Amino acid sequence: MSEPREHRLRRLTMRANRRGIKEMDIILGRYAGARLAMMDAGALDLFDALLSENDHDLYQWVTGQGTPPDRFAPMVAEIAQIACDGK
Repeated sequence: MSEPREHRLRRLTMRANRRGIKEMDIILGRYAGARLAMMDAGALDLFDALLSENDHDLYQWVTGQGTPPDRFAPMVAEIAQIACDGK
């Protein structure tokens, strides 16, 4: 049985806001608040997979200190833009 969309959105929002390091709570929480409700199932799958990555790696990718895997690169770029611009 698949997870209802509203439960999935709440679960992903919780995971985005409760990370291992505070910086990623802020960055991913802001992104989740701005974009999750508009995402289709494929984008939610990708975000769910991204949330399984190590926080230190995520921080490096978002801040441009490291290169994300190709499948995450567009989403990481959007996360970085929202984290910096709030848009």
